[in-house]
Amino acid sequence: MHRTRTGMAAAVCAVLLALTTAACTEEDRAKVGDIAASATAAAASKMGEVKDGVNATGDVKAGPTKTDGDRTVAEVTATNPGDRTADYTVMVNFRDGEGGLLDSVVLDIGGVEPGKSGTGTARSNRTLPGETTADIARALRH
Repeated sequence: MHRTRTGMAAAVCAVLLALTTAACTEEDRAKVGDIAASATAAAASKMGEVKDGVNATGDVKAGPTKTDGDRTVAEVTATNPGDRTADYTVMVNFRDGEGGLLDSVVLDIGGVEPGKSGTGTARSNRTLPGETTADIARALRH
């Protein structure tokens, strides 16, 4: 029961934080930060599983965010400048209107032919409050 209350408090605080920073205690703000840090660590771990990947952050762009049910999504486009078909593993950060990190996710875009683009959808792990943006934290071509 305590975990449920803590999770609910963090979620409520996140919404209030988007409206006013004075609404939450330092402890509540820390819980919201812990949630984002946990998601970032999980995403970084998944990126670490990619073998023989090369930095391809410049090949990948995140589109505008929108709401899909209770999640935030962004279309991600990978353009392959190489001479053979490639797969991309992409870490996407969702940020609030002030640039604060809210969530991080990893997605795969497979089978992008040379000179072509492929797309995938980054979907937040949880409901995100307020206006959000998506940016590419890291991308690997493999």
